[in-house]
Amino acid sequence: MAERQLGVCFSGGGARGIAHLGVLQALLESGLPIGHVTGVSSGAIAAAFHAAGFAPREVLGLLADTRFLRLVRPSFSRGVLQLEQLQKLYAHYLGPDRTFAELAVPLTLAVTDLGAGETLYYERGLLIPPLLGTTTVPVLCRPVEYEGRLLVDGGVMNNLPVEPLLDRSHLLTVGVHCNPFTNELPLTSLREISERTAYLAILMNTLPRLARCHFVVEPPELRHFKVTDLRRANELFDIGYAHTLTRLPALRQQLMA
Repeated sequence: MAERQLGVCFSGGGARGIAHLGVLQALLESGLPIGHVTGVSSGAIAAAFHAAGFAPREVLGLLADTRFLRLVRPSFSRGVLQLEQLQKLYAHYLGPDRTFAELAVPLTLAVTDLGAGETLYYERGLLIPPLLGTTTVPVLCRPVEYEGRLLVDGGVMNNLPVEPLLDRSHLLTVGVHCNPFTNELPLTSLREISERTAYLAILMNTLPRLARCHFVVEPPELRHFKVTDLRRANELFDIGYAHTLTRLPALRQQLMA
C-alpha cells in the first residue's frame, strides 16, 4: 500500500493567495509528504511554482518584486492586463516549453472554459497556457486561446479544485482557503458592492468543496486584507505560515490515523 500523503488544494483569492506560500513553507518544514497539489488563480501560481521545485520564499521574492506588480496592475488605457509580459515572466522562470510531466510534484490546474461554461483540469501537456489561463481575470483580461478553447480564471466556476484529489485513496485532501468569511466590510461605494457580490458568488461554489476536504487550513486574519493588497506580500506570507504552524499537530495526527 502506498504511503499516505497530502493532496493540497490552493484556492484563488488575489493577493491573499500569497498566504499559500507561507502555508507551503510550514508544511515543508514539518516534513509531511506532499503527494499532489492543485490550484486555481493565485493558488495556481503557488502550486505551479512549488511543483516546479521553487522554495516558497523564493516565490515570495518574485511576487513582491516591483516588475511583477507592474505586470498585474490593470492598464486602464487598454482595458486589459499585460498578459504577454506575464506569459514571458512565467516562461522565464518555469521554462517556455515546460510540461506537467517534468514537474517534481504532480500538479493539476483548474481553468474555466468560457465558451463551454465548464471547469477544465489540466495535468498533462504544456504548463504555461493553463497557468496563464487560470490567472486571467475576466473583463480585465482577454481570454487565453488554447487548443480551441477560451480560458479564464478557474475561480469563476470552481475556486477550490479538490475534485482531482478525491479519487486518490493514498491522499489526505487539504483545502487551503484564503477567503475567510466576514460581514464587517463597508458596503457604501459601487466598487465595494461589486467586490462583495463577486465574493459571495465565488463563496457559494467553494463551501461545498471545503466540506469534502479531510482537513482545512483557513487563516482567519486574511479577512482584513483585500484581493489587491499585493504590497503587503510579506504580511500575507507570515499569516499563512504562522496559522499553519498552529494546525500542524492536528494535521499530522489525521495523516497518521
